[in-house]
Amino acid sequence: MAFFVAQNFFMATALFDRATNIASELEQATIADAAALELFRIRYLGSKNIIKDLFAEMKLVPNERKKEFGQVVNALKQQAEEKYEIFKQALSLSDTGTKQQSQDLTMPGFPVPLGSRHPVSVIRKKVIDIFGRIGFQVAEGPEIEDEWHNFTALNIPEDHPARDMTDSFYIEMPGVILRSQTSNVQIRVMETQKPPIRIIAPGRVYRNETITYKHHVFFHQLEGLYVDKNVSFADLKQTMYYFFKEFFGDAFEWRFRPSFFPFTEVSAELDIRKKGTTQWMEILGCGMVHPKVLENCNIDPEVYSGYAWGMGIERLVLLKYGIPDIRLLTENDVRFLEQFEAAW
Repeated sequence: MAFFVAQNFFMATALFDRATNIASELEQATIADAAALELFRIRYLGSKNIIKDLFAEMKLVPNERKKEFGQVVNALKQQAEEKYEIFKQALSLSDTGTKQQSQDLTMPGFPVPLGSRHPVSVIRKKVIDIFGRIGFQVAEGPEIEDEWHNFTALNIPEDHPARDMTDSFYIEMPGVILRSQTSNVQIRVMETQKPPIRIIAPGRVYRNETITYKHHVFFHQLEGLYVDKNVSFADLKQTMYYFFKEFFGDAFEWRFRPSFFPFTEVSAELDIRKKGTTQWMEILGCGMVHPKVLENCNIDPEVYSGYAWGMGIERLVLLKYGIPDIRLLTENDVRFLEQFEAAW
């Protein structure tokens, strides 16, 4: 027993001597450059530094001296941290002075890399430019909307099955939702402006749908509205032909197909396919504004008529660039987005 007590005494004495030597090293340490500073950090503050080794050997110190030894080691750690900060600050000031002395103000600056526009933003601007050439102005409205402007005024009462087709996200306030279409902007414009009305309404919309390669819970839509005297379905067809000719050129062909929407009568869907292929893709819905919708906005359907359409901007993006999955547009992968730096 006496042997082990003596042994622990000598080991503790050796540990205290090591701590004294490390303190002396820290006191006399100097650094000349960043490399020396990093070596200092590794030796005294790194994950396997020599001060941490002393902590690990605390078990060899007799119980009556553990407190004293712990205080010594903690003081070493604090001394090393303070010394490192002093060296770091001194080196930083030295580097700044050197840079100021060696800086040549006549040298050209470093180039600032430019980011790229998101493909949805690129296509949105392109579509707005095309319709702007024939007199359509941009109108905007709230994304948080009441049921009147999002559904009821569009001839979709509460018990109408069409509400299930555009199921949205309801919030805690009764009767308030995230809009499922930008048709709410059409209603707000017709409530506050007299015909003639010629607008497009781009914006983000929300649908309670399962996310797949071609559907998402939110996407960007662009709707159009033209209300005036003697507006016909022929005007609608020519407007759509003009747009797709300008947007896609001669690479695609399109067709109108009869359909149903509560807010238009007659209604149609426009399909598109690349020339030489057989698969059609629905690209937008359109039709003549339903007389009931005009009445809800205090516009006399006996005097005025109009047409409207709605298209998903993401779908245009997928077609234009040949992107196979709509989810790529919202993942914010820089490698994907950089491909569109030179687009338009």
